Amino acid sequence: MKLVLALVATLSLPLTAGSAQAQSSAPDATAPAPICTDRPTKANAACTVPAGVVQLETDLGNWTRNTDGGVRTDVVLYTNPYLKLGVGPHTDVEANIAPYVTARASAGGSHDTIGGVGDLYLRVKQRLSPSDSKVQIAVLPFVKAPTARLGIGNRRWEGGVAAPVVFSLPQGFTLNFGPEVDLLADGDRHGRHAQLVGIANLAKSAGKATIYAEFYSAQNYDPAGTVHQYSADTAIAYLLSPTLQIDVGGNFGLNRFTPDAQVYFGLSTKF
Repeated sequence: MKLVLALVATLSLPLTAGSAQAQSSAPDATAPAPICTDRPTKANAACTVPAGVVQLETDLGNWTRNTDGGVRTDVVLYTNPYLKLGVGPHTDVEANIAPYVTARASAGGSHDTIGGVGDLYLRVKQRLSPSDSKVQIAVLPFVKAPTARLGIGNRRWEGGVAAPVVFSLPQGFTLNFGPEVDLLADGDRHGRHAQLVGIANLAKSAGKATIYAEFYSAQNYDPAGTVHQYSADTAIAYLLSPTLQIDVGGNFGLNRFTPDAQVYFGLSTKF
């Protein structure tokens, strides 16, 4: 069990999903608008789900490996659904929880494995810009309810706010900047501190496919010591229909404080 508890300080389960859906620079005005998602990659889109529409975005498989101090930790999410509901022309509400997570820590020939439900995340997204603007801006406050057991989560309420800014560029390119401020529990569980997140995401649409390249950084100002995380991420999404998208991606840590690798695949659909 002690080996598994080490993952709380190094892994953040909800950081898989999120990227602006790149749009063609000359869409067909007669065709239905394609689904716009917060996946793949870690960046959030500025678009919202249309009023009255239900949208599902989920990992079907998600595996993360981290090695630190001779301890190797593997975390697997057995699906990780985001359920979204459009409640206004520029507003949606969202809920996310992984129904089952396993964490396996290995060191010196010994192994510890625990499993259980993940934490519950509740979000509201408000788009601030007109739908036809070349620059899309949104705000996305969220809160985490500690539904996961210790070792899967940290048993503390946490939250934050993200503000994606998405630029539509020529030739089907999209540039997404994703500043975020989080309020996290201290590692000693006796207070709270800030974390600053920065994301730069470049996407290119090519027919029904969209390719993503992303740089992610997080500065966690825990009183016990600041933790810097950096990753290089890539993904590809493909529209099977205007209402159904599949994707696959990988995130790769650039320093020892960041999980070594995360690989996932999933789908998004709206009803």
